[in-house]
Amino acid sequence: MELSVTNLNFSYTDKPILKELSFSVRDGEFVSILGPSGCGKSTLLNILAGILKPQSGQILTNGQEIHGISGQFAYMPQNDLLFPWRTILDNVCLYGELHQRKEEMKEKAGAQFARFGLEGCEDKYPHELSGGMRQRAAFLRTALCDAGIFLLDEPFGALDVITRGDMQDWLCELRTNLKRTILLVTHDTDEAIYLSDRILILGRPGEGIREEICISEEHRTRDWLYEQGQLRARIHRIIKFV
Repeated sequence: MELSVTNLNFSYTDKPILKELSFSVRDGEFVSILGPSGCGKSTLLNILAGILKPQSGQILTNGQEIHGISGQFAYMPQNDLLFPWRTILDNVCLYGELHQRKEEMKEKAGAQFARFGLEGCEDKYPHELSGGMRQRAAFLRTALCDAGIFLLDEPFGALDVITRGDMQDWLCELRTNLKRTILLVTHDTDEAIYLSDRILILGRPGEGIREEICISEEHRTRDWLYEQGQLRARIHRIIKFV
């Protein structure tokens, strides 16, 4: 699903956070958003998800204008937000339950547990899973939505460095099978380089997109990532001197 954002404006009281922000994302593209704290990264996702309302601007998905909460977007925050009293299967099927499609969703989810590395966890409760496994469950819950665009707000940010790396490897392998458009907000430069087709770097609040970087490598590996020292340094310079 294609996404187009045109002249988006949002302010907290009299402080502009997003000003005349415009960008587009192609169908099936993985785009990461980097930038300094407070530049509006998470605010942008909240606007797209319909949680916040912009002062002005236009949001289109496949050419159709979007206002407020829409079924076109599936939002995954940093914390997994799994309900502790529900099994993992019941947690990931929440979308189907809310739309009176619980049994259909359970059947659909059951076929995906192995792909998401959760086989055998269907009847477990969140406290019985590691942080990485809980994030996999949260990601499966997101993937089971009918939405064509995933909004990921630092989904691995709360994990330790080893688990985060494992989750990035897992998502890198999984992304080709998802066939969804993905917009990722992250503070992790390596994560953005490793996972993305393109990186959008925001400047100061209200400044908009400072630079766009295309990642052409199609066969990403950890060894390839470790060789991207010049690109990593370039991104750090852009963010540091905003």
